[in-house]
Order: sequence, then C-alpha cells, then structure tokens
Amino acid sequence: MRITGLHTAIVTPFLSNGELDLPSFTRLLDLQLEANINGIVVCGSTGEGATISTQEKINLWNTAVQHVKGRAPIIAGTGSNDTRATIELSKSAVAAGVQALLLVTPYYNKPTHSGLVAHYRAINDAVDIPQIIYNVPGRTAQNVPAETQLAIAEACPNVVATKEASANLEQMCEIIRNAPSHFTLLAGDDSLALPAIACGATGVIAVISNYLPRVFGLLVQAALDGNVRRAQEIQMYLMPYYKANFIESNPLPVKYILHKLGRIEHVFRLPLTAPVASTQSKLDDIVATIDDAWTPAS
Repeated sequence: MRITGLHTAIVTPFLSNGELDLPSFTRLLDLQLEANINGIVVCGSTGEGATISTQEKINLWNTAVQHVKGRAPIIAGTGSNDTRATIELSKSAVAAGVQALLLVTPYYNKPTHSGLVAHYRAINDAVDIPQIIYNVPGRTAQNVPAETQLAIAEACPNVVATKEASANLEQMCEIIRNAPSHFTLLAGDDSLALPAIACGATGVIAVISNYLPRVFGLLVQAALDGNVRRAQEIQMYLMPYYKANFIESNPLPVKYILHKLGRIEHVFRLPLTAPVASTQSKLDDIVATIDDAWTPAS
C-alpha cells in the first residue's frame, strides 16, 4: 500500500453529555467523501484519541468502515507508549476493517533508538497491515531522528510511511533521500505540505481539510503535479487558516470552527476545554471567510 495524497485527521464529535455523536461523525465523513479525500484518520490527535475509550474507538472505526464502504481508506490511530496495549488495540482496529494504522511514537517513557525500533518491530510482527510512524515531538517530547525512522522502515516491511510533524525540512529530506522503496513520507504539518511534497513527500495528514477539504485538496494535487504557480497561489490563500488552526492547542480551534459552521456541538473531553473568548473572537472572523468553493486563478 503506497499512501499518497490528502488524508484528513478527522475530529470526533461529542454530544452535550460527552458521549459520541455518531450521526454528526457520519456527516463529517460524507463531507470528506464529497471532496474526494484520499483517506481519513480516525482517533488521531485531532480526533482526541487520548481521551476516547477502547470500546468507543472500536465503535468509531466500525462506523467509519461501514459508512465509507471502501470509498476511502480508514486509518486508525492506535499508537501509545505501551507496546503490548498498542498491539491489542491495533488488532481490534484490524478486526473493524481499517486499512492502515497510525502509530504515534512512544511518549513519556523516552525509549532509546533500539527501544523505538523494537517497539515498531513488535507491532509489525503482530499485526499484518500497513503502518505509519507518527513523529510529533511537540506532543511526545522526543524527536525520532531520520536514522531511527529509517532503521524502523528497514526492519519493518509493514511500516510503509511516516507522518513527519517535526517541522524539520532537513530531517524530512534525509528520510526521503534514504528511504527504502516501500517507505514514503507524509507531511504532518498543514503549512509544510507544499515544501514537503516539493522535496518528495507523497502527501499529508491534515487538520485544515476538516473544513476546507476541497481547497486543500487542490493544493496537494497541484504540489504532486509539480504545478508550482498554482500551488503557491493556494498556499498564500490558506495561510490565515493554517495560523488559525493552531492559535490554541489542536483540536480546539478546528472544533470551534466546525461548531460555528453548524456541523458539530462545541464539546471537548477534559482536560481539553473550549478556546478562550479572545480566541473565539478571532476564529469568528476566520469562519466568516471560509469558502470551500474558492478556486485559484492559475
């Protein structure tokens, strides 16, 4: 499985009582499918996977797989800092019918190079499904250097990609330059999708496409096609939205935006709480400008 194009890290809607809002979830899936998204990540960071129970994750994966019906791959966020728990959760995701796994690098434990390789090898050997490393040092407090990611790829034939959210283009280029033939790189920061693809990345796992799936899809396709002028125009158009999505911790802004667009209730699970009033005011200005029908001139 070669993972390419735009994959949305979809939010998880909750009802006012804090329970899963599956009807809103399926409507969000439909919006992604209408925009011809290449894949959907369920229960990643943007989906608040850290505060969703195992049974709820299984419910979400089952719902996504059954609703999407093969029209786009479903990628399950199953990573944790406990290798055994990750394997068990990954087996549950496979049983639900997902097409790939997103495996965040172990946090808090601070494993060494050999520990990281052993972690991914254990999952690779236990679960026969495409797997994606997720390197996000801003959340795990540990960057996984190119050398280690490449060692994981060499040791694990099921590990077919890395979601690189280090914001380090030099590191991304080193991975792309030395990657084995079965292994690709996906940008993990929306604003860096264009430069990453220009360096050889095959796509992106994105936040912005929760509410601008078509427009961001145009950028990704233009970048993959090598249409620099068109990609640059779209990139400049999207800059205010990139910034808005991270004015507070993700997914606080994107869920507020989706709420204001009438798509979900404005509910989080603790320890996440709603954006502060000043942030909401700035996001209201952003919401007023959102137009997923916008088309570049070039």
